[in-house]
Amino acid sequence: MRNLIYAINITLDGCVDHTKQQVDDEKLEYFTHLTRGVDVQVFGRKTYELMVPYWPDLLKNPVETKAHTEFARAFVSTKKVVFSSSLGSVEDKDTRIVPGDLAEEILKLKQEQGRSILVGGVNIASQLIGLGLVDEFLFVIGPVVAGEGRRLLDGVGLPQKLELKLVESKIFKSGSVALRYWKQ
Repeated sequence: MRNLIYAINITLDGCVDHTKQQVDDEKLEYFTHLTRGVDVQVFGRKTYELMVPYWPDLLKNPVETKAHTEFARAFVSTKKVVFSSSLGSVEDKDTRIVPGDLAEEILKLKQEQGRSILVGGVNIASQLIGLGLVDEFLFVIGPVVAGEGRRLLDGVGLPQKLELKLVESKIFKSGSVALRYWKQ
């Protein structure tokens, strides 16, 4: 069965709002490596619409750094599943919209052959964590205290406490720390 990996940038005080911290080249390289190791990415509509058209457009007119371009290539090259009841269509042939049952669809994806599945964002990820379907957690903690903003698992009750095992850590030059955990 394929692993479902949840990855997110987060501040020291638990804020997951993407506008509250910077993503530098070193973080982008880290996420590029992660993205190249999966063959499906899962998003809700809001996160998908933050990522698309930004990353595909960047490839058409690469004005950012090499790290930006490489992440854009990795992002564009993976299949995407978007959970939404309001998104009508997408232009990308490698993106599929699923209006239906989140748990059922993720269980199907996990049973298919292939590499791991990567989930991003907050709403869908929080639901998947609550359902016990996330196997691996990757938090890139930035040296920022935001003092406000959205928190992971806001409004989501866990049926039980999650026990995690630290399996990898990496310190970035910026002071950010990547912590990778497996569900026990």
